[in-house]
Amino acid sequence: LESEQEGSLCAQHCLNNLLQGEYFTPVDLSSIAHQLDEEERMRMAEGGMGSDEYQTFLQQPSGNMDDSGFFSIQVISNALRVWGLELILFNSREYQSLMINPINENAFICNYKEHWFTIRKLGQQVHVFLRKCHITGALIKVNMCRLFHICGPRKSPRL
Repeated sequence: LESEQEGSLCAQHCLNNLLQGEYFTPVDLSSIAHQLDEEERMRMAEGGMGSDEYQTFLQQPSGNMDDSGFFSIQVISNALRVWGLELILFNSREYQSLMINPINENAFICNYKEHWFTIRKLGQQVHVFLRKCHITGALIKVNMCRLFHICGPRKSPRL
């Protein structure tokens, strides 16, 4: 399954390509983003609702989504938790401490210039699911991507 790209909903299509099904809609991801925004608002309010920091925070747009359909890594991470999956930043200390050999892994999520896409191993072949995204044909250098390893139970949908 390769999910059709609509607008800038790369995160939705990235997740659905990763899971190989239509599991997430823009409404699902917006709901997660709003929940994260509310949690952030409550944490900021702990410092005082009259504080300059809180008032400035209230004036800022969401850091979890925008009007173009872009969703943050926090939204993607929370969405994957539904399936018992976790994201670990590639080459982070946590990643290195797990001594993961990327050759043996099945899935990664990448962010390249604010676009999310999936790298999946299906059988013995590796597929990069970005063809329907408007960065098609772009030369993507791995060292310019933020790469996240997907880990969790192997019983997750087709992972």
